[in-house]
Amino acid sequence: MARTTAGKAAPDAAETERADAATAAEDEAATEAQATAETETTAETETTAEDAAADDESAGADAETGVEAGSGETPVGEDTAEDSGGRRWWSPRVPDPVLLVATVLAVAAAACAGYFAWSWYGAAHDDSLAYSRERDTVLRAAEQGVQNMNTLDYRKVDQGLAGWEDSSTGDLHQELVTGRAQFTAQVQLAKTTTTAKILDGAVTELDDRTGKASAIVAVQIVVTPPKGTPTTKQSRMRAQLTRTPSGWKLSALGQAPVGSTATGG
Repeated sequence: MARTTAGKAAPDAAETERADAATAAEDEAATEAQATAETETTAETETTAEDAAADDESAGADAETGVEAGSGETPVGEDTAEDSGGRRWWSPRVPDPVLLVATVLAVAAAACAGYFAWSWYGAAHDDSLAYSRERDTVLRAAEQGVQNMNTLDYRKVDQGLAGWEDSSTGDLHQELVTGRAQFTAQVQLAKTTTTAKILDGAVTELDDRTGKASAIVAVQIVVTPPKGTPTTKQSRMRAQLTRTPSGWKLSALGQAPVGSTATGG
């Protein structure tokens, strides 16, 4: 009886061990399955987060181009393409040739307008500059003419009168040429020396088109007789000038005395 009980106990223990081993294997398999499920869940979560971020970026790009997400519309001026994942990417569209030509013509027209405006300004500026230079030329001619006409040395009468004639034109020039012999005799008889110094001058009129001008010149004249005290006189000379092939010259000359003084030498 004792042997029978021991014989039965041995198989029961073996069966128990096999059951325990099976249970342990099942538990281990369940643990591994749970770990695998958790890993897949984490991956899905990360993928979902990435997809959400991509959707946000796509929505922002759609907002910038004025197209609502999911509307299926293509932004104006752009084409769409899909990658292997089904995502849409925007690519620039080739510009319309007509629109491109119109844009180029508009830019060219604006450039031409700017060029012609600048050219007009430059021409106006050049005219003003040219007028100013001509006025300076007239003033120099007036001052030189007045100085020549008030300078004469009895010892060099011919040279002095030649300067008078060279500074004049028109009726004034003709009068000087006609009266040259008389002027020579008077100066040689008086034996006087006359010198002039320009004090100031200004152009009062200038018609560049007709070649006529007027000027006022302040001059100091010193007349030295053969004997006695030199006389100094200051005058304002009114000069009319005419443009000739050889430059501006006096065509008329008048005098308006402003006073005289005598200085001892």
